[in-house]
Amino acid sequence: MIQPVKEKIILGIDPGTTIMGYGVLRVVGVKPEMIAMGIIDLRKFGDHYLKLRHIHERVLSIIESYLPDELAIEAPFFGKNVQSMLKLGRAQGVAMAVALSRDIPITEYAPLKIKMAITGNGQASKEQVADMLQRLLHFRKEDMPTFMDATDGLAAAYCHFLQMGRPTVEKSYHGWKDFVAKNPDKVKNG
Repeated sequence: MIQPVKEKIILGIDPGTTIMGYGVLRVVGVKPEMIAMGIIDLRKFGDHYLKLRHIHERVLSIIESYLPDELAIEAPFFGKNVQSMLKLGRAQGVAMAVALSRDIPITEYAPLKIKMAITGNGQASKEQVADMLQRLLHFRKEDMPTFMDATDGLAAAYCHFLQMGRPTVEKSYHGWKDFVAKNPDKVKNG
């Protein structure tokens, strides 16, 4: 059962190196409401490092605008292209670092878990996830974004909402020290 909360803002992010999606939910009691969704368009940046800087700037701006209490982020899935995976991991890491710098707790969710939480089908398409979110959160078809990356970000936030009050098996961090303590193999001393 979802535990009622006075008010909580959840930022959901679907990491990407071309288009990064985000969605913001306000939860009052046990009722979620979409307050924003959109994309961070990285297509105009040819240099990967400029993309990372733009991700940092935009995620920081979103955090300053909506003051989320928690961040739910889609964990990268394992692909065949190592370079693509590395770049995607960097993009996700930059978004996470911005949240950690503002002491915002982070929870990662596997894409399959997000799809399963929203549609009941871990193999659901982006369109099926978007359609279900539109029905669950009662926003108009006209408000459906052009890029499904935005609804994927919103889906991460909604998945997190559904996990409220339930034990989670996903990775969760409550600041830099917690991240370092839970990931000693990823941290280099010196």
